[in-house]
Amino acid sequence: MKVVLTIAGSDSSGGAGIQADLKTFEAFGVFGTSVITVLTAQNTQGVRDIYEVSPEFVKAQIKAVLEDFDVAAIKIGMLYSKAIIVAVREAIAPLGIPIVFDPVFISKAGSPLLQSDAVEEMKTLLAYASVVTPNAYEAKELFGYTFGDSFSLEQIQNQKCPILVKHHVLELPTGAVSVDQLFFGHEKRIFQTPFIQTNNTHGTGCSFSSAIAAALASGDSLHEAIMRAKNFINAALLHAPNIGHGRGPIHHKLGGEEVSK
Repeated sequence: MKVVLTIAGSDSSGGAGIQADLKTFEAFGVFGTSVITVLTAQNTQGVRDIYEVSPEFVKAQIKAVLEDFDVAAIKIGMLYSKAIIVAVREAIAPLGIPIVFDPVFISKAGSPLLQSDAVEEMKTLLAYASVVTPNAYEAKELFGYTFGDSFSLEQIQNQKCPILVKHHVLELPTGAVSVDQLFFGHEKRIFQTPFIQTNNTHGTGCSFSSAIAAALASGDSLHEAIMRAKNFINAALLHAPNIGHGRGPIHHKLGGEEVSK
C-alpha cells in the first residue's frame, strides 16, 4: 500500500485540513500519515481560534514519519507562519517525491489562515512543488493572475512548476461548469465538471489537493491525477451529508466509491 503524508492544520469540525486529507487518502486506497502545523477551533461557520504548533515540533513530526515510512507523495496545506514554512521547506528540500502544495490563505467562511508577513516566504516552496493549487484569490496574491485577464498571464506562465488555478464557474449554453486551469509555462489545460450549486463546500480545496497527491502516489500522471481528483470532488459534493449550520462538509467515502467504479 502506498503511503502519503499530509502537512496541514487540524480542523475540529472534521471537514477540512488534516481530517479531510486523511479521509481522502482512505477513499483513494492509500495509507495516510500526518504532520499537524496548527490546531484550529472551528466549525462550518468559521474559525474561532488558532493555536500554532512550534516549528521544532513540526520538524520532529516530519522526521518521525519519513524515517519509518516510504512516503510516496506529500500534500502541503495550511502552514500559517514564516517559521513553520521554513521548517517545512528544510524538511522537504532533499526529497524527490511528488509534492502537491495547496497555498492556504483564507477559509471559505472568510477566516484568515496565513499571517500577512508569510506570503513571500510561502513563495519559496514553489521550487519543490510538483503542482500548486491556488484558488482565484490565492492566484491573485501569489501571481497577480485574474481569470480572463490576458495581461496577468505572464507571471503565472513564468513559474517553474505547474500551477492549477481552481474553480472558476463558467456559463455555457449546455449549463454551468466548474473549470480548473493548469498552467505549465506557456501550456494550458482545462479540466471541467458540471457546476453543483450547493452550500456544502467546506474542505473542498483541502480534499482536492490531497486527492491529487493520492493519485500521484498511485502512479497517475499529473493530468490523470487532476481529473480523478476533480471527479472525486464532484461526486463528494453530490453526496454531501447536509450537516452543520454554515458551509457543510462533503462526503469523502461516497465520493471515493463513485470514482473507483
